[in-house]
Amino acid sequence: MAKTLLYDLEFDALSQALTELGQPPFRAKQIWSGMYQQLYENFAQFSSISTALRSSLTERFLLTPISPRSTLRSKDGLTEKILFGLPDQLSVETVLMRYEERNSLCISTQVGCPMGCVFCATGQMGYQRGLSSGEILAQVLHYMRMLRSEGKSLTNIVYMGMGEPFLNYEATLESLRRLTDPTALNFGARRITVSTVGIIPKIERFSQEGMQVNLAVSLHSADNELRSQIVPANRVYPLKNLISACKAYTEETHRRVSFEYALINDLNDSPAAAVQLATLLKGMLCHVNLIALNPSKQYPLQGSPREKVRAFSETLSERGIPVTVRLRRGIEIQAGCGQLASSQNPV
Repeated sequence: MAKTLLYDLEFDALSQALTELGQPPFRAKQIWSGMYQQLYENFAQFSSISTALRSSLTERFLLTPISPRSTLRSKDGLTEKILFGLPDQLSVETVLMRYEERNSLCISTQVGCPMGCVFCATGQMGYQRGLSSGEILAQVLHYMRMLRSEGKSLTNIVYMGMGEPFLNYEATLESLRRLTDPTALNFGARRITVSTVGIIPKIERFSQEGMQVNLAVSLHSADNELRSQIVPANRVYPLKNLISACKAYTEETHRRVSFEYALINDLNDSPAAAVQLATLLKGMLCHVNLIALNPSKQYPLQGSPREKVRAFSETLSERGIPVTVRLRRGIEIQAGCGQLASSQNPV
């Protein structure tokens, strides 16, 4: 019989499972605390419960659903990528980016991705399955444990790894709830960002969840025809409708939307394209993150040179659009945005 992943259980479900094992009500709080405050990674560490109960839990539940298969570090040591194996032999990649005053983690929500963005290595590898909420959380827990051993802590989490979070909505939402739950990981919601290619019905639903996490939308073009070519989801959720949904989101939540824009040399980086983007976003509560496209094996075009990135940024700024140029990190280990993919997944 397959074991249940303990981190897939909400507190009430954990309590029910322990009741069925003949345990008193307080036992669930002990185990919950061990999972989320002490960050235990095996049942032997739960020293406050009996050996017999630890044995019963080991027989019925899986505590750690991922295991590192390989680790790559950038030359400067500031970016680390781990390929995690899953119980069904599939794998996902997770990236830690170290900065002077923060440690940011990029996590995955699916094995592969069904969206097929032409410049993205994850989209090029196809789609296998969605991760469970516990498998999503396990990536965070691994790095929380590692950083704690260094006397450091995780400061930011971005759902920008492999997969489209809003096509794995329930698991993504449950992982967010557990991250921000004061009785669980108690991670600050405003230090979490969820990225979507623009799944309009889920953006609309997300606006009603009452969460304070940040929303990022992968835009990449303000021209509907061009966006349809490079982001196939635009054929289902066209640009005009997407921007309307984003405006509705800001009006409902009073929180800004971040737009991710990968600059591709001689494709979407012209002065006219910058003006078109500024016009599209004028008056909206938003912010634009620019980054030169990172290379992927199956896409022939290159990221924009530095001078084009600077000019594009200046055009947006001059027209009143808040903009940041993001640093490219971990390119040599394929850990940058749009580079995550696993050749170890069977097709």
